[in-house]
Amino acid sequence: MNQQIQQVETVLRNALRHKFQNYNPEPSVMPFQTRLLGQDRMALFSFIHSLNTNFGTTIFEPVALAIASSKFKEVKSQATAGFNISESAQRVIQDIMDDLTAAKKKPLKEEEIKAIRNVCRSGKIKPVKPTKVDVWLKSYDDELYLFDIKTAKPNKGGFKEFKRTLLEWTACILADNPSANVNTLIAIPYNPYEPKPYSRWTMAGMLDLDNELKVAQEFWDFIGGQGAYTALLDIFERIGLELRPEIDAYFARHIKK
Repeated sequence: MNQQIQQVETVLRNALRHKFQNYNPEPSVMPFQTRLLGQDRMALFSFIHSLNTNFGTTIFEPVALAIASSKFKEVKSQATAGFNISESAQRVIQDIMDDLTAAKKKPLKEEEIKAIRNVCRSGKIKPVKPTKVDVWLKSYDDELYLFDIKTAKPNKGGFKEFKRTLLEWTACILADNPSANVNTLIAIPYNPYEPKPYSRWTMAGMLDLDNELKVAQEFWDFIGGQGAYTALLDIFERIGLELRPEIDAYFARHIKK
């Protein structure tokens, strides 16, 4: 576990220092906000906004790989689920999406995977370029877990496309290996409503909440073992304190006197 902690610490240090070296504030003049809040706060706001836009790829993905490496046999980020899909599987996916959209059926991932598996090599096999898998994990008994990492407050309308992506990943995996034990899930790294429970009702009609969604502690403890989430928060705090002088120095250079 010490090795994973050191890896996470290195990821955080490198991500922040890289941001300091390469971040160029956009020439956006906000005279009212600047006069009301101050140049220093506006500079900080701009930096945080820029950091948040790619927090998933620059921080959450590499951190997830570092944590999962102690528990899983194989870990990858920005991986490809596959390059082929059967026309029959595409039709099954469309039928699933139509039924969910019309609220004719509830999402049941086990049944959906079974339906796709039954036709995963039926009909014409077509080349596809599915959405990249943010975090791809293989357990020691060869069970696959493919995660799509989303922001803490995804747009409600986006869950329809999220669901399609999860189903297409499943079809691509099964087109290559019809007997594969595959799980495709949405991961939300933290709960913005804490200490209240995460508001899941907005996605209940599209996602099988027990089998397609892991939020905050559920996600981190799943990939890293019990206590991983709490340990991760402690690491973030520790690195933030360690780099505080560098952070303060960076903003001092970018604030007009």
